[in-house]
Amino acid sequence: MIRTIDVLSYNNKLRIVPPMWKSGFAAALVFLAYLTHPVVELALFGWMLVWTIGYAKIPLRYYGAFLGASCLFFIGSLPVLLLEIEPAGSAQQMTHGIIVGAFSHMTLYLNWNGLHLAMKLFVRILACLSATLFLILTTPMTELFQVMRKLRVPHLVLELMLITYRFLFLLADTAHDIYVAQRARGGQQGFRGRLQDTAVLVVRLFGKTMQRYQGLANGMISRGFTEDIRMAPYEAEPMPGRYKLEMYGGVVLLIAAECWLRWRGMR
Repeated sequence: MIRTIDVLSYNNKLRIVPPMWKSGFAAALVFLAYLTHPVVELALFGWMLVWTIGYAKIPLRYYGAFLGASCLFFIGSLPVLLLEIEPAGSAQQMTHGIIVGAFSHMTLYLNWNGLHLAMKLFVRILACLSATLFLILTTPMTELFQVMRKLRVPHLVLELMLITYRFLFLLADTAHDIYVAQRARGGQQGFRGRLQDTAVLVVRLFGKTMQRYQGLANGMISRGFTEDIRMAPYEAEPMPGRYKLEMYGGVVLLIAAECWLRWRGMR
């Protein structure tokens, strides 16, 4: 997945937009998503679909896969939001929910207030994810490092992030090589066999990765590494006028819609 994200970030139609503009745009929309009504959040989500799929030309199947994988964390929290346990015969479960099951002297029921809260959270999560995915899928990680350096992020933090990002690819390549070797020897067959082979893969993955890390470290030292990773400086580029106008106009419309909804709710 990380390799797919890297390829898409380098080969999208919005690559010409300066990373500082895209970062500020995404940050402003995430901030708006936390403060606005669900209707405005849905409008924000739809607008981000236009930017990411329409303008950047990110394939819908990849966008849907990334969005769905991120929503799995929210789905895992749904039982806590929707289900409650009360003593049998409690009046609260009759007025605030519907009974799902009963056991012993307790009753499990679906809370309507929890369902309403879950729907609001889901809309807000969609809005925030759409803004975040817009930045991730249209901006290479190297350019994001340049933006963070421009924003005065400590150099040590940037170095750690850069090394971690590099090792994600190293880890993925090592895991793939071990998996292919297992399949070539007849492994990864059947449910029980896959569990055993996956456990072996995880154990060997650490050792193999450390070996490749040592080789990488030796290579850097042989090339004169002085414990300071230098990054390319950020170079400001002109922002296309069409995108600038649409960014400002869209944000203003979202804020105006939120102000109108708040004014209408106060009447």
